[in-house]
Amino acid sequence: MSNQTWTEIMPENVEELLRSGREDVQLIDVRELDEYKEGHIPGVKLIPLSQLEVRHDEIERGKDAILICRSGGRSRQACEFLASHGHRKLQNMSGGMLSWKGEVVRN
Repeated sequence: MSNQTWTEIMPENVEELLRSGREDVQLIDVRELDEYKEGHIPGVKLIPLSQLEVRHDEIERGKDAILICRSGGRSRQACEFLASHGHRKLQNMSGGMLSWKGEVVRN
């Protein structure tokens, strides 16, 4: 897809961004609530893919947005949906939480 408006980012690069303390990055978890409670990245915002159509305005357009799911498929769909609604600065976390080696919060 030549006009792709989003990119892939590796989980280790997401970890580096979090460690650097950058405030112009937002992490959006698009899994369902039960999956999120099983373990998520600290500070991530939960907007399930099933709710994205009505909640996408909660994602700040001026900041980079990294989309996260279990394996990378739903977050890829989220990137495509958001791009089609004018969002830019989108990144899909490759491999999703299955590939995440960093800190996880359970609640």
